[in-house]
Amino acid sequence: MRNFISIAIAFVLLACQNGSETLTKLYSLPKKLKEVSGIVYTQKDNLFWTLEDSGNANKIYGLNVENGVIEKTITIENTPNVDWEEITKDLEGNLYIGDFGNNKNVRKDLCIYKIDKKSLNLENAIPAYKISFSYPEQKMFPPKKTALFFDVEGFFEYKNNFYLFTKNRSKGFDGTVLVYKIPNKAGFHQAVLMGTLKTCDNYNHCAVTSAAISPDASKVVLLTHDKIVLLANFKEDNFLKGKQSLLKLNHFSQKEAICFKNNETLIIADEKTKKVGGNVYEVSLSTLKSIP
Repeated sequence: MRNFISIAIAFVLLACQNGSETLTKLYSLPKKLKEVSGIVYTQKDNLFWTLEDSGNANKIYGLNVENGVIEKTITIENTPNVDWEEITKDLEGNLYIGDFGNNKNVRKDLCIYKIDKKSLNLENAIPAYKISFSYPEQKMFPPKKTALFFDVEGFFEYKNNFYLFTKNRSKGFDGTVLVYKIPNKAGFHQAVLMGTLKTCDNYNHCAVTSAAISPDASKVVLLTHDKIVLLANFKEDNFLKGKQSLLKLNHFSQKEAICFKNNETLIIADEKTKKVGGNVYEVSLSTLKSIP
């Protein structure tokens, strides 16, 4: 009887873990992609473009939307993968690689690479240009442990600007996210602090790991391991002046990537950790319930 109860409990926990009532698993990621850190959908070629973070190849991968098979692999030449944490696009279909992972808050070589849409049919590509930047608010490298605000894993492009949402690694985590703006223009720039928002005070559940803006630019989503922060009802790029909601995914894993497939459908990918994750999921925003 004891064994039967243990099995039953394990089954219930697994069911909760999988969160089938919310997320729909589309497929597992290819085995070679163990540390996916960003994802973006390009409608023209109907692919999910993805990449991996530090310690992995300086390559981007185009996944078949229907089955997750790698259809395209592009080596980004003369472009080291220091810590590629995110990939996004502009309205013309050009891709952008965010090399701004900064776990220890010590980097002084933060940058974004533009990959021209014309290069997406090649096996090797060189960035069209490089956008380098720094945070004026960061005075120490690293800052004090209570002020580790300068890691980023989520960004998107909107009207020729990039918007970065920091991953707070501070001691005494309180959910504070800094929001920065950088022009989509070659050269070096000082990031402009637009303001802050708060998620919740539990790092494992509320640190931001990815970001995306809807095709119609009416919604912004920020991803955590088991929640989505939804920003809506804003005007232009005043994302912090609209309504903020915290939405439950009913599923905990190392989620690192999110994008919109259309104005309502989200695509999420997670890393495989201890046999959990390593998948691509789909969910409709309208099915997610908010947390009071």
